[in-house]
Amino acid sequence: MAEKIRLTEAQFAVLEALWNGGDQTIRQLTATLYPEQTTSDYATVQKLLEQLEQKGCTARDRSKMAHTFRATVDRGDLIDSQLQEMAEKLCEGSLTPVLMHLVEGASLSKGDRDTLRSLLDQAKQTKKTRHKGKS
Repeated sequence: MAEKIRLTEAQFAVLEALWNGGDQTIRQLTATLYPEQTTSDYATVQKLLEQLEQKGCTARDRSKMAHTFRATVDRGDLIDSQLQEMAEKLCEGSLTPVLMHLVEGASLSKGDRDTLRSLLDQAKQTKKTRHKGKS
């Protein structure tokens, strides 16, 4: 994802609902995001979906009376983009301080620590493999 996408918390919430629940109508999303479902809540979700569609983050299926929406941006790609933007703003582009802060500030379970170790080992192995290929 080369282009930076700026999203509000409400827009993130809509994307989260689409990632978790798959394709949904405005009414379904409203029920997920606003269990009380007032008329203004429906209008809010509709407006958020329009904004996300303009940003290229959602797509609308108009083939049925009740249009359905789906996320067109991958969660992992958006996380990468947001973390890189944060690193550029706060850490001169380096992700290391961001990651260190996240790891040190979080109460990581044993499973989380094992996953992180595995990811670091994979990254190290990938780097070694690349260097061998250049020799």
